[in-house]
Amino acid sequence: MNTLLRRPALLAVAGAALALSLTACQSGEDSNASSSASSSASESAAAGKTDGASETAETTDSAGSTGSQGSSGSSGSSGSANSTGSTGRQAAGSTPVCTAGDVTITAATQDGPPYTHLILTAKNTSGHSCRLAGFPHVQLLESHKQDVPAVAKSKPAAPVVISAGAPAYALLKVSNGGVDEDNEPVSAFSVTLEGDSTVIAVSAPGSEGIAADPAKALTGYWTPELRNGADDF
Repeated sequence: MNTLLRRPALLAVAGAALALSLTACQSGEDSNASSSASSSASESAAAGKTDGASETAETTDSAGSTGSQGSSGSSGSSGSANSTGSTGRQAAGSTPVCTAGDVTITAATQDGPPYTHLILTAKNTSGHSCRLAGFPHVQLLESHKQDVPAVAKSKPAAPVVISAGAPAYALLKVSNGGVDEDNEPVSAFSVTLEGDSTVIAVSAPGSEGIAADPAKALTGYWTPELRNGADDF
């Protein structure tokens, strides 16, 4: 009787121990699985962050490259502008110089009496563009064969090209307007263009002409228009 009772008890004890062992193993495996899963999730998240950072860096580099390309574009535009300016100067330089046969020159008083300044207008009457070089070479009196001096500050920065039918101007000072000057009446005077020795006779404005003192006379350069400051002399 005692032997029979002990064997089931031992079996029961052994069974309980086996069950505890199985439970412990399963718990260990579950823990390991959870740890593995957590590690995998962490690694995936870290990898995602790294990839995102790489994409951001690539985007920034792309934006930087675009900016550099924009700067290059600006430089290209500047170069085009310079080329255009050079082309314009070359075109003006290749335009033929105006001769006496290309223009008609007239004179008008600039202000009221005393008439100290005249405005010379050279109108292109040819059928093509031409370039007025320098200043008008003026001689006011037959007895005074020297050209009227030119005022350097009135020289334009660019060549004066006049198209067919267009005018150019030059200011001509004939006296200081004083009663004590050695003035002489002038009804007509001569003008020659730079590069052409042909003499152009220009009528003085007014029915009685003008009073001129060759010693006080000055002339400006040909310009597309009269300009304040540069033409004040």
